[in-house]
Amino acid sequence: MKLKTGSDLDLERYLRDRRVWIDRTLEDCLPTQRFAPGRLHEAMRYSLFAGGKRIRPILAIAALESIGGDVERALPVVSAIELVHTYSLIHDDLPAMDNDDYRRGRLTSHKKFGEAAAILAGDALLTAAFSLLSDRELNRTIPADILLSVLHEIGQAAGSLGMVGGQFADMESEGSAGSETISEETLFYIHSHKTGALIRAAVRIGALLGKALPDALSSLTVYGEKVGLAFQVADDILDLEGTEKETGKRVRKDGARRKLTYPMGVGLAESKRFADRLIREAQEALSAFGPEADPLRAIARFVVERKV
Repeated sequence: MKLKTGSDLDLERYLRDRRVWIDRTLEDCLPTQRFAPGRLHEAMRYSLFAGGKRIRPILAIAALESIGGDVERALPVVSAIELVHTYSLIHDDLPAMDNDDYRRGRLTSHKKFGEAAAILAGDALLTAAFSLLSDRELNRTIPADILLSVLHEIGQAAGSLGMVGGQFADMESEGSAGSETISEETLFYIHSHKTGALIRAAVRIGALLGKALPDALSSLTVYGEKVGLAFQVADDILDLEGTEKETGKRVRKDGARRKLTYPMGVGLAESKRFADRLIREAQEALSAFGPEADPLRAIARFVVERKV
């Protein structure tokens, strides 16, 4: 897949190269099975290295590159975002929530290791993220005030005012699809928080690490908000149109559980138009940037065209 932008960017290669950087960083930072408790560390690594796209840390890198920042010194920080994301997937798959048996084409953590081990592996990945973010030696070239801002950004995005809050609202609304009592505001809240919050934070973290000026930070924030919401809308569409082979997980589950999604709320055709509009608006937010932001522009389009 070669997606062209103003600089004829090869997005597939761009994503692959940066995924290698992130995986190498995570490999170096996470304990192996040689350290007790070995099975816990095995469970953490099982989910972390299950073949994820690393879109969130790559978005942070792309935002950093768009303002000329130093990527190499930022790798531990941006890689921590993936630890938070992976913890959330482990917990989302649990029987008490989405009750999924497969993720990325293989057994989910609780199916492989048991529910208790999966819960603890998720907990350990979340806390490992903050350990990595606060490691003074790894992050010695990053000013303390910027690191503090990044820590706050991730904490807000991952907690009750962000991802966890959105997931809670999603669970509470289950079974309500088609109900006239559910507003479009509720639909927007769920999507923009359970998925959008961490994506927005990833883009902002890249900007913060690059010491973005206020106008650039504002533009990148708008971009992150639009892409984050579009990502979840695209996921909802894939649940209806994708196959289990393509997505690596169960499909058609949202309708079966009457979950509140954009296709269920406004229809499939309108959801596709909405996702396309969000991507156009995300790209428009980058109008003041030059070709250095082409990876961000290409990733935005990839978000709604992907099959996984």
